Amino acid sequence: MTSLINAIQLMSTGLTLIIFLDIILGYFLDPFHPVRRSLDSFVEPMLAPIRRIMPPMGMIDLSPLVLLIVIQLIETVVIGILR
Repeated sequence: MTSLINAIQLMSTGLTLIIFLDIILGYFLDPFHPVRRSLDSFVEPMLAPIRRIMPPMGMIDLSPLVLLIVIQLIETVVIGILR
């Protein structure tokens, strides 16, 4: 059971790092850069449903923040169920 909990925590941490990396590289790299395109192709399917629900707030995109909160909530709930 401990290894399953560790795997869930590792996946959550990995997703969080990928999302942060996508956000940071979004400021510095061209949208057509191969690294950014590969990160966007991984992160965008998770952000799309959030962006459909949340109204745009000018130039600020809060959907990555909401995604990070959802990932943390799912991790907490699943680990709580497993314990």
